[in-house]
Amino acid sequence: MKFFIDTANLKEIDEARSLGMLDGVTTNPSLISKESVFNQKDIQKHYISICQRLKNEENLSAEIISTDYNKMIQEGEELSFLHPKIVVKIPITKNGIKAIKYFSNKKIKTNCTLIFSTGQAILAAKAGASYVSPFLGRLDDISHNGLNLIREIKNIYENYHFKTKILAASIRHPLHIIECSKIGIYATTSPINVIYSLLNHPLTDIGLDKFIKDFHSKIK
Repeated sequence: MKFFIDTANLKEIDEARSLGMLDGVTTNPSLISKESVFNQKDIQKHYISICQRLKNEENLSAEIISTDYNKMIQEGEELSFLHPKIVVKIPITKNGIKAIKYFSNKKIKTNCTLIFSTGQAILAAKAGASYVSPFLGRLDDISHNGLNLIREIKNIYENYHFKTKILAASIRHPLHIIECSKIGIYATTSPINVIYSLLNHPLTDIGLDKFIKDFHSKIK
């Protein structure tokens, strides 16, 4: 399973690279707003800076903010022309599906975001989305089982041999990552602190502390 980092912060991307845990980056307007960008030109430069840090098959999902179909196309094309590693991130709306179909015909990769149902995932795959991003955590927040959605989407995609990859998003905690790996999806995207939390276990801390104390008690 691949690890995508949900961030627009360059230091976090470099940190994920140092861990060997960087297979791609996903961003959204909320994450971009946290960085030192003040206009559209700054945002475009920031996207290029992220892409320059990516290697091989790694890519960056950059989200459009338009909801009008023609503006979606214009904005998506501008993003795709910035750098070949950019995947155009599009919300699951009627115009969004139309835009995904357009970009699919143009061989431009897309990530269909804000997926909360199997029906939405089917439409995205039929339109030719490269990725779908089901939001696990937000479903869990309203007492729906986000992992069940992931299982259903994976089963349907396998039934009909859809090429769309599942990129589990809105990851809240390490168990989400572990359960997604059991299901066998393509990738998760999460903040880097969630990946760090995979390291944590109290017995590891206790064992390491004992090793160090034993060593220092015998070695002068």
